[in-house]
Amino acid sequence: MTPDKNRADLERHADDFRNRTGFTYTVLDPGDRDVVGCVYIYPLRDSDDTAIVRSWVRKGHAHLDTPLWRAVTKWLESDWPFAAVQYARRA
Repeated sequence: MTPDKNRADLERHADDFRNRTGFTYTVLDPGDRDVVGCVYIYPLRDSDDTAIVRSWVRKGHAHLDTPLWRAVTKWLESDWPFAAVQYARRA
């Protein structure tokens, strides 16, 4: 991604967050603050209680994909108001 496209992408995510239409989080390693990946939470436009969630991890952190999925799933269940979440299961 070019720097200009990356900036536009970040601005779009910031607008989504500000407008409460989408929530994007960078996942950092707590030890060295290295970027592990990202989590995207988007409430469905035609639903008051359903969200689509996606996440990814960098190749060097692939072993954290399933633990991240588990942590995000628990977080959504305990702290978010969604009755249903569409989030691809991990092994």
